[in-house]
Amino acid sequence: MSLRLLQRRGEDGSLGVVAASDNHAALVPGIRSVRELALHAIRSGCGLAEVVREVGIGAAIDLRAEFEAGRLVSPISHEDPAHLLMSGTGLTHLGSAVGRDKMHRDAAVEEKPTDSMRMFLDGLERGKPADGEIGQQPEWFYKGDGSQLVSPGQPLTMPAFAQDGGEEPELAGVYLIGLDGTPHRLGFCLANEFSDHVTERHNYLWLAHSKLRQAALGPELLVGAPPRDVRGVSRIVRDGATLWEKPFLLGEENMSHSLANLEYHYFKYSQFRRPGDVHVHFFGTATLSFSDGIATREGDVFEIEAAPFTLPLRNPLAREGTPMVAVKAL
Repeated sequence: MSLRLLQRRGEDGSLGVVAASDNHAALVPGIRSVRELALHAIRSGCGLAEVVREVGIGAAIDLRAEFEAGRLVSPISHEDPAHLLMSGTGLTHLGSAVGRDKMHRDAAVEEKPTDSMRMFLDGLERGKPADGEIGQQPEWFYKGDGSQLVSPGQPLTMPAFAQDGGEEPELAGVYLIGLDGTPHRLGFCLANEFSDHVTERHNYLWLAHSKLRQAALGPELLVGAPPRDVRGVSRIVRDGATLWEKPFLLGEENMSHSLANLEYHYFKYSQFRRPGDVHVHFFGTATLSFSDGIATREGDVFEIEAAPFTLPLRNPLAREGTPMVAVKAL
């Protein structure tokens, strides 16, 4: 099994890194975060797995016990959350346009393909260019900074004004920008790209609003080559019983775009190549409970699991009680 990196919060509040492979997991001594480990790898000109071997491993860790105890946090972080940026691409998976097209069809004046369907078909035709060529650019959206990244087990909290809080089971790529501005991919996480689908359905121009929500990453950062065919299950648990469950497909074999094409069209913008910044980019999905008519409510628990990740991602749904914001003139 490939190397997996996790971040663990100790009883004293300190952050540490766990390296896991096959059935063995252990602390990486002297390393306080995955970002610190990655900076070391960039400086030394080698890969993360090689750096872990160089640093060595310390005390063994029972990952399942640490997970159940809530000590595994998001596998990537930045000491200044403003320098961790979250974004995503939609309409990238085979079948992803069906739900979106259905959502937006009511707003279409004429019987012609919606903008969503046109964008999906463009990606299907030119989203996997040959090496050295530039393919079709995808849909893109901004989600927030590191303050909106939620750890496994912690609530995904929708704003007080939200009309919906819905799950999106996805793969997320994690990147660190080197001192020379080069983006370095650290690996991939199982993710819940949490969104407000009712707001989006009202008017597709509100997609940007619907995506300004929290998001959660599974505890494991999978290092190495991206998994090409990921098969998992997404479910919603209400009052201890499964309310909804459905399989999902992720990975490049199930996508209309290549990962390289999506990465190119993101990092072609110089503002996303600021040295030291961390980026978490969500690659999309074709499976939503909202498409099946499910209306979530506070207290529901989202559960996402898929091999080759060994631990699930679970987050309860909550709503914030922030009153209306008033602007004061100075």
